[in-house]
Amino acid sequence: MVEINTARLVLRNWRDADLAPWAAMNADPEVREHLGPLLSPEQAAASMRRFQADLDRDSFGFWALEVRETAEFVGFAGLDVVDEGMPFTGVEAGWRLARSAWGHGYATEAALAVLRYGFDKVGLTEILAVTTRTNLRSQAVMRRIGMTTDPADDFDDPGAADGPLRRCVLYRTRSEPGGQG
Repeated sequence: MVEINTARLVLRNWRDADLAPWAAMNADPEVREHLGPLLSPEQAAASMRRFQADLDRDSFGFWALEVRETAEFVGFAGLDVVDEGMPFTGVEAGWRLARSAWGHGYATEAALAVLRYGFDKVGLTEILAVTTRTNLRSQAVMRRIGMTTDPADDFDDPGAADGPLRRCVLYRTRSEPGGQG
């Protein structure tokens, strides 16, 4: 079991008690604004099981994210292998937080811990991050954690319908000098 601790957060395995707040997050239109349709409670449960299976198998994936001081579940952060069919390959960092956790710097703190883990423990040389062109909050986190983008890498998500969720930006950071690691 891998657990990552930061000054204010714990990235940990998923627990049954996480299901209700996780399902509520994924039923929130503001949380899902840049992700696509709302998830049903069954879909949220299935995603939680997949995330834990990835952690068990690979020793990395999307960890449940809790506030250390209160033990409140506030979302997830982690690493995931890029889906097949995308116009690039690699491992991407990702995060999703409940609205109540927005604006506290948790996404940046968790993402930095994820990058350190990916470079130092997994041995990655590059970590990616992807979001829609309109998701300015996530792009700000990507810049704060030292990632850069090249407009030539922008792409249309092959799994998204025409509309605001289709055009995406790709950010990168490397473990060598000039990168994060």
